[in-house]
Amino acid sequence: MKRALPVLVLSVAGLIPVWRYAPSTAETTTTTAETAPAPAPAVSSSGGTAQRTVTGSTVMTEKGPVQVQVTLDGDRITAVTLLQQPNHPQTTAAVPQLVEETLQAQSADIDTVSGATVTSEGYKESLQAALDANGA
Repeated sequence: MKRALPVLVLSVAGLIPVWRYAPSTAETTTTTAETAPAPAPAVSSSGGTAQRTVTGSTVMTEKGPVQVQVTLDGDRITAVTLLQQPNHPQTTAAVPQLVEETLQAQSADIDTVSGATVTSEGYKESLQAALDANGA
């Protein structure tokens, strides 16, 4: 009888997180990771250098797809847009930080955002694919 009460309390305490668990609501689809061809360069107004947009591959993460589009002025990254991202609060909060770090680093060698590790890794992979496509 002395063991019954602690066993009951610990069992209930162990089940509470299971009852409260809410899985991600992001839809999962299967797509192949392909790099879209870059559009023809357009001449920008900044000194006549070629400005172009390159789309990275779609990276499937456990939270959902991530796809990055990079705008380059010569070899300089001027803008980053997420074409696809998971519908998740941590992702929404992490995107501005990822873009800011990309613009500062001018590469895909950036830190992972705490709390959005999966999305950060997908972002970096898609970004690197876009930068690789730009170099090809």
